[in-house]
Amino acid sequence: MEKAKVYFTKDLTKEGVVKIYKALGIDLPSKVCVKVHSGEEGNQNYLRPEFMKPMIDYVSGTVVECNTAYDGARDTTEKHDKLMEEHGWSKIFNVDIMDRDEDIVLDIPNGKVIKKDYVGKNIENYDSMLVLSHFKGHPMGGFGGALKQLSIGVASSHGKRYIHCCGNDGSYEDMFNQDQDSFLEAMADAASAVHKYFKGNIAYINVMANMSVDCDCCNVAEDPCMKDIGILASLDPIAIDKACLDLVEKSNDEGRDHLLERINSRHGKHIIEAAKELDFGTEEYELIEI
Repeated sequence: MEKAKVYFTKDLTKEGVVKIYKALGIDLPSKVCVKVHSGEEGNQNYLRPEFMKPMIDYVSGTVVECNTAYDGARDTTEKHDKLMEEHGWSKIFNVDIMDRDEDIVLDIPNGKVIKKDYVGKNIENYDSMLVLSHFKGHPMGGFGGALKQLSIGVASSHGKRYIHCCGNDGSYEDMFNQDQDSFLEAMADAASAVHKYFKGNIAYINVMANMSVDCDCCNVAEDPCMKDIGILASLDPIAIDKACLDLVEKSNDEGRDHLLERINSRHGKHIIEAAKELDFGTEEYELIEI
């Protein structure tokens, strides 16, 4: 497989997001859904809708999310709708909680751990997807980027639990008691299903800012431990996440080791290894600074 192109800019502005998207040279067909992280109630690090507005407006996108599988302000559609209003998303965008009514199954015939992915049914309403990810740490996955957005992010509430339980409809407690590498492999399986669903009509942007060891899903999160790095864009979700990990490792920032400890202690890089075996991308990339 040829090296993937990953574009990079240090221009961490809302205009910079549009600039790097244009570098991809892709014209996502309408109707475009834009996957973001809405931010859990109380979280201080999530990327604000105002920052995303020019990019989402540029593709005339609909902001999409799915409900969570754990207690909080986003585990039901009613509560999630309220939070999307409070966090400003639905004040300036059309918002769609994709598992509002039900979910559908995407088959994963070559899945390592799971053979099906439960995603919000409303994914069927869209022709293309822009995955706008906030790259940061994560309490369970080690880090969150494009692959996590594709897997856990697009999965329905039921689908999230199914991934966490490695293909079983386990209890809430079971989600946190699985073999770590199997969990990461299940995420890779689910990510492959969504990437392939859009048949090339999908693009990825990772914003390396507000980089805490904790995810935006944490209502009590650590403050960022590293200085902001920049914005990356690619058509390959594996390559863009690998490029982000490499930028963290190459950094001389004093907070780098704290973030790497979170990533490495959760075997975070294993999702890259698992994903490349599923043949929907590559970890080999060319970093192109613009």
